[in-house]
Amino acid sequence: MNGYIKLAVFNFQYEYAVLQLLLEQADIQFFFQNETALGVMPFYANAIGGIILKVHPEDVIEAKEILANFNARENLRTV
Repeated sequence: MNGYIKLAVFNFQYEYAVLQLLLEQADIQFFFQNETALGVMPFYANAIGGIILKVHPEDVIEAKEILANFNARENLRTV
């Protein structure tokens, strides 16, 4: 998907499960690059650059706000 902008990188799928739900609820156009590959081979995260959150340029500002709020909430962070 050309033109999408990289906003964040994760190593494991559990790190962004809640974030994915928040983005879907806000109708943000996004996808996680390398998600399937790391679902099958989770220990290759560093080798292929992690799971990359990419967002459509029209939704970048709103997605950054959601990401900032997500990171600021200690009760949503995973252990």
